[in-house]
Amino acid sequence: MDKILIGKGDTAVELLAKYGNRHGLIAGATGTGKSVTLMVLAEGFSQLGVPVFLADVKGDLAGLCQPGQPSERISQRVEQIGIEGYRQEGNPVVFWDIYGELGHPVRCSITEMGPNLLGRVLELNDTQSGVLDIVFKLADEQGLLLIDLDDLRALLGFVADNRKQISTEYGLVSAQSIAAIQRQLLRLEADGAREFFGEPALDLADFMRQDMSGRGLVNVMAADKLILKPRLYSSFLLWMLSELFENLPEVGDLDRPKMVFFFDEAHLLFGDCPPALLQRVEQVVRLIRSKGVGVYFCSQNPDDIPGNVLGQLGNRVQHALRAFTPRDQKAVRTAAETFASNPKLDVARVISELGVGEALVSTLQDKGIPMPVERTLICPPRCRIGAITLEERATQRTRSPVGGKYDTAVNRESAFELLNKRAEAAATAAPPAPPASTPRSSTGAPAPKPAESGGIGSKLNEWLFGTSRRQGAVEAMAKSTMRTMGNQLGRTLLRGVLGSLGGKR
Repeated sequence: MDKILIGKGDTAVELLAKYGNRHGLIAGATGTGKSVTLMVLAEGFSQLGVPVFLADVKGDLAGLCQPGQPSERISQRVEQIGIEGYRQEGNPVVFWDIYGELGHPVRCSITEMGPNLLGRVLELNDTQSGVLDIVFKLADEQGLLLIDLDDLRALLGFVADNRKQISTEYGLVSAQSIAAIQRQLLRLEADGAREFFGEPALDLADFMRQDMSGRGLVNVMAADKLILKPRLYSSFLLWMLSELFENLPEVGDLDRPKMVFFFDEAHLLFGDCPPALLQRVEQVVRLIRSKGVGVYFCSQNPDDIPGNVLGQLGNRVQHALRAFTPRDQKAVRTAAETFASNPKLDVARVISELGVGEALVSTLQDKGIPMPVERTLICPPRCRIGAITLEERATQRTRSPVGGKYDTAVNRESAFELLNKRAEAAATAAPPAPPASTPRSSTGAPAPKPAESGGIGSKLNEWLFGTSRRQGAVEAMAKSTMRTMGNQLGRTLLRGVLGSLGGKR
C-alpha cells in the first residue's frame, strides 16, 4: 500500500496515499519544525509520483531541489525512527514567480479568470458584478480578447461612451458602476496584478507533470514578495484551485491523489481575505477532493484557519504551541479538541511540552477513520533544509522542462488594440465640416479674413477688424463717428427751424 512515513511514536506514523486528498493541517509556533514536516510530506508525495505545488513564503523551501548534508543529528534521528534505505537526495523542482524574478512567470488572462471570480477578487456588489457580466458578454459578441488590464480598461471606456445604447440592449449600465470597477482595478494593479494578467497563460497541466523517473514535479512558487499583497496572493491561489476544480473530471477516491497543494503561512492568506473570496475558498476545498486534489495548510495556530475549512482537514500534524497568553491557551485547547483522543496522552499538556522536530500527529487510516493522536518524532527530509543560492536557483531553472514556454511575454492583438483601431478608422472616415459662410460687417461689406498665423498678427487683426461674433475697433470707431455726425447735423437743423419760427412773430 502506498504510504508516506511521517515519523515514529509508539509505532510508525504514516499517511496513507489513498487519503492524501482528504486535505490536512500542519500547525505550530515559529521555529518548531513546521517547514521540515512540510518538506517531508512534499518529497513523500513526489516519490509516489504525485505532483506537488507549494508557496514558499520565507524562501526556505527551495532547498527541496538540493540533496541534504550529512550530520550526526540527522544520522541519530534516522536510527531512532528506523528509516530503511535513507539517502540524501534532491527532488525534481520547478521554480515559479508571478514577478518573474525567482522563477518562471505565472500569468493568467482576464478571460480565463472570468467575470464571476474577477468580481469576487474586486469585491464588487451585485450591481457592479452585473455590469462586469455585460462587459464580458460584449467582448464575446464583438470578438474582443480580454487578456490584460489594458484590454479591460479599454472595453470599460467603450461601454461608458456607448452607455445608452448598451443599456437598451443588455440592461442598465451606470457611470457610477463603471467608475467603481475602474477604481478597484487600480487597487488590484497597485498590488502587482499587471504582471499576473497577460500571456502566455499558465497551463495547469504543466504543474501536473512527472520527471523521467516517474517522480512528481515539485512546483515551488516564490511568495516572499507576493505574500505582502494579500489580495493578489489569494486571487492567484483561488484562481488556480478553481481552474483545477472546473477542468478536472470527477474521479472519487483514487489510490493516490492527482496533485497536492501546500499553502505555507496560511494565516496570512486568510487574515485579509475578502468575505466573497473566503466563501469561494471554502466551497473549493470542500468539493475539490472528488477531483483527486489534496490541499494542506501550514500555519501557526489551528484557529488561523476558518472553521468551515478546518473541518475539512482530515490529516493533522500539530507542533508545539507556547501558552504564554490567554489567546495562546485558548489555541492550545482548540488544537487538543480537534484530535482523536488517546487515553495515554494529555494532549493539551503535551502540546506545550513538544520539542523541535516533535509533533502530535493524527492521520486517516482504513475506512477513513482518524488514528488516535500520537506523539511523534518527525523524519528528517532527504533534501537540504534551508535556502539555496541564486546560482543554484539559476542552474535549476535552466534544467526546467517548461522555461521556453513561459519566460518570454507575448502581447498579441486584443481589445485594447482593436478598439483603438476602430476609433482611428471612425475619425478618418468622418465627413469634412461644411464651409463657413463669409462673415460680413454691419455695413454689409465682407469682413477682412483673419491672419493665418495664430500669433500676435492674428490677435491684432481680430482687434482691428473683429470676427464673425465680435466687431472690431475700426467698425466701432466708424459707428461712433457716424453717430456723432448725425447728432451734430440734427442739432443744427433743429436750431434753424426754431430760429425761423421765432422770426415770424
